[in-house]
Amino acid sequence: MTTAHETGRRLEGTARRAADHPALEKLAKVGFAARGVLYAIIGLVALQIAFGSGGEADKSSALQIVRDSPLGDPLLWIMSVGLAALVIWQISEAVWGRPEARERVEAVSRAVVYAALVNSMVALLTRNKAAASSDSQSEDVTKALFDLPGGQFLVGLLALGVIALGAYWIYEGWTGKFMRDMQVTEPRARGVVVRLGKAGYIARGVIALSAGALIGQAALTYDPDRAAGIDDALKALADTPAGPWLLAVVAIGLVLFAAYCFAEARWHRV
Repeated sequence: MTTAHETGRRLEGTARRAADHPALEKLAKVGFAARGVLYAIIGLVALQIAFGSGGEADKSSALQIVRDSPLGDPLLWIMSVGLAALVIWQISEAVWGRPEARERVEAVSRAVVYAALVNSMVALLTRNKAAASSDSQSEDVTKALFDLPGGQFLVGLLALGVIALGAYWIYEGWTGKFMRDMQVTEPRARGVVVRLGKAGYIARGVIALSAGALIGQAALTYDPDRAAGIDDALKALADTPAGPWLLAVVAIGLVLFAAYCFAEARWHRV
């Protein structure tokens, strides 16, 4: 019993030392920059959509755009390693670094998102298998929920959860709470980073609200094809009374969020 306990303690100590290794910190910062690359591409594609061009503005399309660029495969490998480091860091944050339950849940959810991105990148690189679009993924999840007992109610709960996430991101942006882990000491630089983060978080919140509303419509009409990911949620903004200009504003917000991600690569605590 004691031996098993001691072995567990030693394994925990090894895991904590690995999580605190300077190499992981450097790779995690590469992961922040990789996230910035993806959001920059999504924002720029969304801008093209707002002004009448085609395209899909989601992460799967962004990955393909990266791969089609010069040095695309090496860049994707670098991005996948950086995002994998973010997965390890977020898991360590959930286990050891965050005292509040809410912060631990947030760390786990971010680790899941980053892990899904790494899986998509590796599949694209090794099997030439493109990830499903966020819209088709959302439809698949909605269909799976509809097949369960009380499926329509579960889809409604999913819609409320996505809307709540959007509201939380808008709150984070409006209050600037996203800066709690940013170590920016120079006042002018901090002011710029705050403005970038505010615009980015609010833009992401608006997209989540739009996606949640579309999933809610799917629940009310019992039609999983109405469920939406990032691309359909963005395009739905162009159908509002504000028209394509609202989509353009949100797209610019995503580009600014990409710049904030690059700031995270420089100043975020890891």
